[in-house]
Amino acid sequence: MGRADVAATWHESALPTELSSFVDGEFTPTDPAARTFDVDDPATGVVVARFAETPAETVGAAVESAHRAFLSWRALDPAERGRRLSAVAAGLRRDADLLARLETIDCGKPLSQARADIAGSARYFEYYAGLADKLQGETIPQPAGTFAYTLSEPYGVIAHITPWNAPLTQLTRGVAPSLAAGNAVVVKPSELTPLTTLFAARLMVQAGLPAGLCNVVLGAGDPTGEHLIGNELVRHITFTGSVATGRKVGTVAAQRIVGVNLEPGGKSPTIVCADADLEAAARAGALAVVRNSGQSCFATTRLIVDRRVRERFVDLLAQRMAGLSLGHGLDEPDVGPLISERQFERVMSFVDSGRTSGAQVVTGGERAEVDGGHFVTHTLLAGVRNDMPVAREEIFGPVQSVLEFDDLDEAVAIANDTEYGLSAGVFTRDVATAHSVAARLEAGQIQINRYVGAGVEIPFGGYKNSGLGREKGVDAMQHYTQVKSVIVDLA
Repeated sequence: MGRADVAATWHESALPTELSSFVDGEFTPTDPAARTFDVDDPATGVVVARFAETPAETVGAAVESAHRAFLSWRALDPAERGRRLSAVAAGLRRDADLLARLETIDCGKPLSQARADIAGSARYFEYYAGLADKLQGETIPQPAGTFAYTLSEPYGVIAHITPWNAPLTQLTRGVAPSLAAGNAVVVKPSELTPLTTLFAARLMVQAGLPAGLCNVVLGAGDPTGEHLIGNELVRHITFTGSVATGRKVGTVAAQRIVGVNLEPGGKSPTIVCADADLEAAARAGALAVVRNSGQSCFATTRLIVDRRVRERFVDLLAQRMAGLSLGHGLDEPDVGPLISERQFERVMSFVDSGRTSGAQVVTGGERAEVDGGHFVTHTLLAGVRNDMPVAREEIFGPVQSVLEFDDLDEAVAIANDTEYGLSAGVFTRDVATAHSVAARLEAGQIQINRYVGAGVEIPFGGYKNSGLGREKGVDAMQHYTQVKSVIVDLA
């Protein structure tokens, strides 16, 4: 991968090198005195773009612009809203190759994973375009002479604060249903990965959405995110990120009495029974460190394995992980870099804590010198106990842990002994065991004999500290609307 590939991608994107917020269909003028941020390629450390922090007054202007767009958008025939959202999906598919390369340069993931993310992003718009004219109320039986019914109505302006590990899919996952329901949005992407968010916002205008319907502001959570979620015209907040920041966002939502969706992370367990297809379970365990280099809240990073098959399973998993390649995402490796040097140091500190706590490093656990980027060799830890930091805290890196159990009651207890509850899995050939365990696991999504991302149609969200609300599926539309009841005296 040469720098010419990066330069060509940037030129093709027609994005300015000096980026700024996107409001009312245009990039805003930048204040020379504003704080600036570098956007680097995490595989090389080379700066590919810079942006100026959005000042408070521009954040306010972005929200006001979105509110004006909302007033006209909600009045539009729902079927027409659906047609325009379908046009956005078509635009995402048309520019899929360019968007995938931008995503890879921005957050480091292998190009094949970025392509899958762009296809998923288009699918969000296709799916919710089809639901735009299907927001139906219901009639409620009443005494004679009275008629009652409900309406599902949009909130208005919704703030979306999105993370760096999957910038475009995280944006489209929340923005598509918000727009389908008749809302407008203002997005604040992570300061580490603003590129595809800005490109997509411009694409939406080009596809026929009203200017101002999707505005983008840039900067860190403090102060840009705080200015956004504190604005009185913002009537709902959606946040994906850390538990600590999620609590702050939730506090603001509670103080302002506005709706909120939170997805603050996970430490997802998978129980591997003695009768399981161990090859399939090992593939799932390896995929957890391949997808986004393990930088995924959904990843299953606690493999709780029946002691009788533990040795065989660790061997299979080690074989799968040891053969994985690392490199720049544009070169199509199995595993890309971590997002930043800070994240690299965090991951390595967890690996070191695993060693000192008594876990066995079966493979990996070192810095990988690849193009000078932020690379960690994919790491397998065996002999992990559930009281170790590597088992309790979200590492967000290519680190897999194997724990052991003697009976299913113990396995379920270990799986549920966590502050998180985003996702969980079980591998077994016994159908009754599979459903029994699924019913006992405390998580918002359970996978049986597989552990890969589910489709756009499947609701997704967490129990416990993994969040509030649901994204994806029809459930998302319910979270981005409010119910109005109408009661009529027919007499």
